[in-house]
Amino acid sequence: MHELEIKVPASRPGSYKVAVGSGFLANLWPQIKSAFGHRRPFVIADANVVAAGHLDTLLGGRPVPHFVIDPPGEVSKNITTAVAIVEAMEKAYLGRDTVVVALGGGTVGDVAGFAAAIFKRGVPIVQIPTTTLAQADSAIGGKTGVDSSVSKNAFGAFWHPAAVYVDVATVRTLDERQYRSGLTESVKHALIADAEYFEFLERKMDVILDRQGEVLQTLAQHNCAIKGRVVEADPDERNQRQMLNYGHTIGHAVESASNYRLLHGEAVAIGIVAAGRIEIEMGLSEPGRLERVTTLLSRLGVPVTLPPDLDAEKLIDLIRHDKKAIDRWPRFVLLGQLGRVHCPDGQYALEVDRRIVEKVTQSMVDDR
Repeated sequence: MHELEIKVPASRPGSYKVAVGSGFLANLWPQIKSAFGHRRPFVIADANVVAAGHLDTLLGGRPVPHFVIDPPGEVSKNITTAVAIVEAMEKAYLGRDTVVVALGGGTVGDVAGFAAAIFKRGVPIVQIPTTTLAQADSAIGGKTGVDSSVSKNAFGAFWHPAAVYVDVATVRTLDERQYRSGLTESVKHALIADAEYFEFLERKMDVILDRQGEVLQTLAQHNCAIKGRVVEADPDERNQRQMLNYGHTIGHAVESASNYRLLHGEAVAIGIVAAGRIEIEMGLSEPGRLERVTTLLSRLGVPVTLPPDLDAEKLIDLIRHDKKAIDRWPRFVLLGQLGRVHCPDGQYALEVDRRIVEKVTQSMVDDR
């Protein structure tokens, strides 16, 4: 048998800009056209974005081909929607000279990014996040994907955006539940990377909930800076980027077990509390830390206890299906102190004895 070696060069390093401001959506399209004028645009939004008027504001009456995800939300974050988008792009006679523009929240960004990654072997995507969740987290970093019938984000690709435009004025159109839920990712960023930011959230929560423009820009800038630093260090989630999954391992299981009746941020809030209990069991938590975290999440108005119809056995089974699982059991991101992840030997996701996770999960079932 004859063998030869094919050397594949590493991908070239790249970068993209994240613009943060307020009230610029109506004037953004000429900027996109200037940056990507040689490409044909295709806009992906959802029914919520259309109802809020953001699609009309962005396009300003221009005849641009687009796809509206309906119904909006996690229920449409699946491979069927991704296929429908790709086929709509083909029917519009689009090719590799396309630029996809994702206008919306986390579901829109994830599905649109995945579609861009697989269309004609990949075309650029511009992310315009319009929710607190997307502006804090999902629009930056290039994680794209859709859910399977078993677990979240089972199919996906790393496909970094060509540009991100964060107009914080768009979150004023969110209903109260969506607005508050998305802010959980801001709390997560503070917990894993910036204790002073956590204290800022404690001081300013009332102003944040009032949706005042200046504080919204401050939130976006802090979140983008934290997420950006982590992604720069580990774009493909080999190690350090796993810290962004804090609260998500159990959170994703809770979200799936609820059949997505819980919003992503609501499930992650429960996952953050569960992670805090695991930290206590492992001797990693200083006195009073979990109480501070729970108090802040409660002020935010997101759940900190499990819904009454979720049982421990189902949650454990879903945890085993986590996409990051190794030998059918995932690693967990835990805090060493407020604002810093516990990473012995430089590892940001750790093995946790299954018995500890089962104990914590059962305790949360018993305490509700």
